[in-house]
Amino acid sequence: MTDAILTRREGSALIAQINNSARRNAIAKEHCEALSAALNDASSDPSIRALIITGDETAFCAGADLVAAAHSAAAAQATGKAPTPAESTMLPQLNALVTEIQAADIPVIAAVEGAAAGAGASLAFACDLIVAAEESYFTLPFGKIGLIPDGGVSLTALASVGRHRALALALLQDKLGVAEAEAAGIVAQRAPRGHALEAALQLAQHLHIAPRDALAKAKEAINRTALGQLDKQLAWEEPTQYAQMDSVGHKEGVRAFLEKRPAHFD
Repeated sequence: MTDAILTRREGSALIAQINNSARRNAIAKEHCEALSAALNDASSDPSIRALIITGDETAFCAGADLVAAAHSAAAAQATGKAPTPAESTMLPQLNALVTEIQAADIPVIAAVEGAAAGAGASLAFACDLIVAAEESYFTLPFGKIGLIPDGGVSLTALASVGRHRALALALLQDKLGVAEAEAAGIVAQRAPRGHALEAALQLAQHLHIAPRDALAKAKEAINRTALGQLDKQLAWEEPTQYAQMDSVGHKEGVRAFLEKRPAHFD
C-alpha cells in the first residue's frame, strides 16, 4: 500500500489526506496511526493553527476497510494463531485518534466531500469543525454488518444532533445530508461540490482572530462539558463491539459485503 495519508502544509494549516481512493478512503490501522502522527506534528509546531483531515472527491471516508481486515484475518488464520479482536481490528487505533483530536490544543477541521460513513462519520464528528460540500452526507451503517456505532460517535453524534436524531441514524442507518446538517449547526461552513478543502483552508485562516492558547482553552471549555464522558463511552464501546464481532449477524454482514449481496438477518 502507498502512504496511508498524504500531508502538506498550506499557510498555517497542515492538511492530512486519507490516501485510499480505490476503497473510497476506507481506513485501517495504518490510517489511524498516520493521522495521530500528523496531529502530533501539527500540535508540536507553534506556527500551525489547525489540522485539516480530508479525503478526496470520491468520499471523505467510507468507514473501516473491511477488505483489508478480511485479508489480515485470513493471513493470521494461515499462521494458525488467531489474533484477539484488539489485534485484528483498528478500534484501539481509532479510539486513540478520537481521544487525541478531542484533547489537541489546535482545532481539527474535517473537510468532507461525499460520504462520511461508519468510522468516517466517527472521525468527522470527533473533529472540532466540519466543512461539508454539496451532496456530502453522514451515515452510521454499523448495523448493516451487525455492529454498534463506535469510535465515540454514539456520544459525539448525540452531542451534535440530539438523542432522537442520533437514534434514527444508528437504528435506521439513514443519511444526514448536508442541508440538514447545516440547519442543525453541525456544519460550520457549506461549500460547492469539490471545494470543501478550499473552504476549510479559508476557515483555518480565521483562527488567527485569537491567540493559539486562547483557542485551545476555548476548545477545552466546550469539550469538557459536551464530551466529558468520552473516555467512559470509548471504554464501554470497545468490549461491546468485540462481543458483536463474534456474533452470527456480524459474520453474515461482512460476508454479504464482501460478496456484494444483501445480508440476510433473522
